[in-house]
Amino acid sequence: MLKTFRQSSQQRPGVVLTRTPLRVSFAGGGTDLSDFYEHDYGAVLSTAIDKYIYVTVKRHGEVFDEKIRLSYSKSESVNVVDQVQNNIARECLRFLQIEPPIYISTVGDLPASTGLGGSSSFAVGLLNALHAFRGERVSAGQLAEEACYIEIEVLKEPIGKQDQYAAAFGGLNFLRFNRGGGVTVEPVRVKNGTLKNLFSHCMIFWTGHQRDTNHVLSEQKVNTAGKMGHLLRMREHAHRLHSLVCSGEFDPEAFGGMLDETWQLKRQLAHTISNPKIDEWYERAIRAGGSGGKICGAGGGGFLLIVARPERHEVVRRALQELQQVPIRHEVQGSQAILPFLD
Repeated sequence: MLKTFRQSSQQRPGVVLTRTPLRVSFAGGGTDLSDFYEHDYGAVLSTAIDKYIYVTVKRHGEVFDEKIRLSYSKSESVNVVDQVQNNIARECLRFLQIEPPIYISTVGDLPASTGLGGSSSFAVGLLNALHAFRGERVSAGQLAEEACYIEIEVLKEPIGKQDQYAAAFGGLNFLRFNRGGGVTVEPVRVKNGTLKNLFSHCMIFWTGHQRDTNHVLSEQKVNTAGKMGHLLRMREHAHRLHSLVCSGEFDPEAFGGMLDETWQLKRQLAHTISNPKIDEWYERAIRAGGSGGKICGAGGGGFLLIVARPERHEVVRRALQELQQVPIRHEVQGSQAILPFLD
């Protein structure tokens, strides 16, 4: 792990609030799994968005009956870390050797299990909060590494490494996943106005379906060896989209067309990635003027991303009138401690 900067006990904050972004992955998903990058490097183009996971950590009051209280979609009141049912919270507390009493709460701008990397954003945001609570400042790289360790090594989740790095670093990045597990983060440098132009063409729609990510990814993981050809092409799409964004002139037809190609490959990685309803929504959006798109994250539900020229957005919205559109913008910052502000 990377070096941790520790403050004196007098400087340690009593309450910490972190804000950690969610992400949209454009191409290369699946190549961040160890089953792929241990044979050939992986590559993903992804961006942080202005939707967040908020985590609050404070010392729990001595007068409460319980030593540990957690508040998320459920509430937990327990006395020892081993009793915590939330897997990520339990392992973060163990990893950083946090002694009770402690109170943790979290809330998100969007539902969990929707393909925008929420679980990893929670892991990164909680680790960031716990480090700050101990009076420590750590780098984005360390937060990402620790979150990967907890989710992949400790909890044995069948996931890749892209979400943790997107949450920790923020911004638009080209991520490379190397043999041995090392990750290279290349911030994508674009001309003024390119990112705003890109996001002005992006639409995401809530399908209303939360899905079991582990089930989808477990099937995809088993199929990796037999789908290496598909994954190599999807990695190439990440490179080509990177080049398109950096070219200076955003071409929505070329960008959307590449997303369509990667979606047609992705939906073949596991039979649970798409379904007839998702296919219908996607085809309706394309007929209405979309140039391409994909289901965000592992698939099976969550958010549908469509790229279309702004003048076609109203037509696309009407074609998907039973789905709720969620506006998104680019987020430059990764996970931040916003209370207290640590400079």
